[in-house]
Amino acid sequence: MPFALRRVLLLLLVLSPFLGACAAPALKADPELPYPPSRQPEVGDILHLPTGLFVSESRMLQIATDSRIVYVGETHDNPASHRLQLHILNALSERYPGRVALGMEMFTSEQQTVLDRWTAGELTEREFLRKAGWYEQWKMDFDLYRDILLFARERQIPVIGLNAGEGLRAIVRKNPEELTPEEQARLPEMDMSDPYQRSLVKSIYGGHVQGEARLESFLRIQTLWDETMADNVARFLESPEGEERHMMVMAGGNHIRFGFGIPRRVFRRLPTSYTLVGSKEIIIPEEKQKQLMDVEIPGFPMPPYDFVVFTAYESLEKQKVRLGVMLQEKDGSVRIEKVLPGSVAEKFGVQAGDVLVSFDGEPVKDSLDVIYAVKEKQTGDRAVLEIARDGVQKTLEVLFVTPINNEESDNP
Repeated sequence: MPFALRRVLLLLLVLSPFLGACAAPALKADPELPYPPSRQPEVGDILHLPTGLFVSESRMLQIATDSRIVYVGETHDNPASHRLQLHILNALSERYPGRVALGMEMFTSEQQTVLDRWTAGELTEREFLRKAGWYEQWKMDFDLYRDILLFARERQIPVIGLNAGEGLRAIVRKNPEELTPEEQARLPEMDMSDPYQRSLVKSIYGGHVQGEARLESFLRIQTLWDETMADNVARFLESPEGEERHMMVMAGGNHIRFGFGIPRRVFRRLPTSYTLVGSKEIIIPEEKQKQLMDVEIPGFPMPPYDFVVFTAYESLEKQKVRLGVMLQEKDGSVRIEKVLPGSVAEKFGVQAGDVLVSFDGEPVKDSLDVIYAVKEKQTGDRAVLEIARDGVQKTLEVLFVTPINNEESDNP
């Protein structure tokens, strides 16, 4: 070994303890927030999580719409989440007119014909809700999604049902070794190995399941949802109809947050640019506290979104009037199962067991007919109900007033 090189090595050996002592301490940064913001966020603020910098809405929209896919995680029952989605969809539509699509977790691919007819303007809102089975399939108040779907129809933006139908869900509930070759062929490509998804599912369902077998079942179902939605996104964007389009994908936050749900599974199928956008409630009214999940989400080694919009946890404006009944569909008719005390229905003579024949002259075919008709009423409006009671048809006229206890309910 040359003499000069030996001297350098000896010097390094002598100095190594001192060099180690002077080394910078290890960083203890939060990988989900590598750059903490300069101040506490307020409602309306938008934070770019990778840099910790606040940005304007116009800047966020410009950056997000650079991507082929914009994933927007939602809190299903927060109107603020849906306003954010509408703003992003509008920005995409303005930037790429005629070249935008909307993917929705709320619908399955089995409902695609209905969605296409809605976008084409062939269905009224009531017909759409009935044919899509909205209140049976999704069960959320349609008012939360109405503006988005009306905008899609107005701009002729294809709405793509992404979720798995009941047939696939029934298959994946079985143990994998029980599946027939035909059932296996119906499933999308399923990657069950993602450690982050397993950790999330275990955190959410760990306190509600009995044993490892139940946990594995929940994991298969969650993976099926994400893989099916990813498969439908990729298939559409690679199809002749979708190959020139940008897409906004709207789904619950746990399907998008951190990127390992739908986004990573889409990228496995279709490597393309994408941006993750989400919202975070920082003002939560007392009545909404009970709707928050009491679980500790594990820490993940990445920011949950590219951009997060800080919101209040809002409620829909409550419907001002109600009939005050609980309905039951049975034998092809709609029956009054219960009349609520102090309600309009009780005041004007509606009784449990009555069969609703018509509402304002329109035949009552299912519960949706009643729910939809009552939603169109205001304080001071009247309605004529045709009912059948003990085989005798009667006509009742009711006057709608605002009830004192006007709690939100799925019942009219």
